Amino acid sequence: MTTRKEFKQRNRKKRRKRKAFIAVFLLFLIIGIGISSYEYMAGKRDAMGETEGELENNEFKHEFQGVDNKDGKTTVLMLGVDKRSNKETMRTDTIMIAQYDPEENEAKLASLMRDTYVDIPGYGYNKLNAAFAFGGPELLRQTIKKNFGIETEYYSIVDFDGFKQIVDTVAPEGIEVDVEKKMYHKDNTGTINLEPGTQKLNGEELLGYARYRGDASSDFGRVKRQQEVIQLMKDKLVSAKGLLKVPRLIGTIQPYVDTNIDSGKMVGLAKDFIFNAPDNIETLRIPVEGSYWNERYSHAGAVLAHDEQKNREALQKFFEVEDSSKE
Repeated sequence: MTTRKEFKQRNRKKRRKRKAFIAVFLLFLIIGIGISSYEYMAGKRDAMGETEGELENNEFKHEFQGVDNKDGKTTVLMLGVDKRSNKETMRTDTIMIAQYDPEENEAKLASLMRDTYVDIPGYGYNKLNAAFAFGGPELLRQTIKKNFGIETEYYSIVDFDGFKQIVDTVAPEGIEVDVEKKMYHKDNTGTINLEPGTQKLNGEELLGYARYRGDASSDFGRVKRQQEVIQLMKDKLVSAKGLLKVPRLIGTIQPYVDTNIDSGKMVGLAKDFIFNAPDNIETLRIPVEGSYWNERYSHAGAVLAHDEQKNREALQKFFEVEDSSKE
């Protein structure tokens, strides 16, 4: 039978163990915060040292009138730009709509071909990426809503130099890619020179792989590779080593990203996505197969004309939303 004295001694030992555990936990927490802060600032310093004239953060934040679909999903208009273009003439090279549903643990990504011929509010028909040049992400949001009936809540504009920094931060040893063919292209943005075969590509090489359009597949091949690269980046980021680099990555990204996603929302999304990441990202390309043809107009040049109703329905079905343009 346990005596009162023995009972008290046992309780004291339990309390000491509990206190010791709490102390160790707090120590690791403090160390973790310190390391995270250091890594964040280090990433920011590295990025600032690499770039001059980067995107002005939140440049379009107050113009963008995104709408919450009230379905628990987060929908982001993702755009890739070249910082060497000025705001008046800048056209986005990459146009994507990303959707994340934490309840269903689903991530979806739709690529909208930049030459798709659409009706831009206030400007008439032109290439989809012309909407960004005419009125930034807000006019592009309105154009997507008018032509496809899809509403986006947030926007995120990423400078291509920032993409290179992100890759080199997440995977300093490179990301393994199976390059299907010889890729060589030289223009005023630089030189792409990749040999066929499985190999590890650094940030600059991976950007070249994603942007290459010097073959018969042109923009269609580029969209396919861009979606492939995002899947590879996701896999790398949610790995154990990738998680440790998140603080530095956030600091690295900041100078290259213009977005209306506030820091609290961003942290919440990152936590949900990284620790409960879906195995695959579902993808779609607009226009869908068999729904488009080439046309040329004096005011727009070569464009992708398309079956507007078919693509409208395809995009709404993919994101499982009702037609927002009817609201």
